[in-house]
Amino acid sequence: MKRATGKKAGTKKRKIQEIRHRPEEGYDLLTDSSRGHHPGAGVEHPQKKENLGDRIRKAREIRGLTVKDLSSRTGIREEILSRVEMNAMIPPLGELIKIGKAVEMKMGFFISPGAEQHMTVVRREARPVISRYGEKYSEQYGYSYESLAPEKGNRFMEPFLVTLMPTSAQELSTHDGQEFIFVLEGEMRAQVGQQVEILRAGDAIYYDSTHPHLVNCSGDRPTKILAVLYTGNK
Repeated sequence: MKRATGKKAGTKKRKIQEIRHRPEEGYDLLTDSSRGHHPGAGVEHPQKKENLGDRIRKAREIRGLTVKDLSSRTGIREEILSRVEMNAMIPPLGELIKIGKAVEMKMGFFISPGAEQHMTVVRREARPVISRYGEKYSEQYGYSYESLAPEKGNRFMEPFLVTLMPTSAQELSTHDGQEFIFVLEGEMRAQVGQQVEILRAGDAIYYDSTHPHLVNCSGDRPTKILAVLYTGNK
């Protein structure tokens, strides 16, 4: 059998290298810690990507708190906090705000710490998608969200593109700060205290998050909203 030589051998070798180093697509940028590059010999192994649960555990330990302490400060059950720290589930935005206040850190640190810079741009294809219980459970729980400013450090506002799915979940949330929501597609039901409003594409709402509140789909189709949260954390 003849061996490939010269230019043909070089072309074949390059193709094999391209296949070996081709990145996988479709994984969650924040919740999937099992994916990553596996470089060959002579290449420095990159550090493992830090996930949301890892950052929460690190912040808790920096403050010298146990999971029980954090549960007492936030009102979130210990078993839920343990699952969050193990990256087995993602807490809702309201609970992230409570955790941030308990450990004296902004909610944005858990989603993505970012870096000190005067401006950041997030391209459409680069928005990190975050689901409450991971990708496959997001529909049954009610929403998934995409961070629109993950690279901006020390940010005072948290902008998200949120997809609300039809759900029977009816848990009201209460936390520090304020929220602004603009409906992009579909219909949304908003409840603040005893007041209930139905919002459609082009409608907006602004409310104090210290009042019990809930936003969800109105109808049987997904709804897309732009949500901007101000947590009040310094």
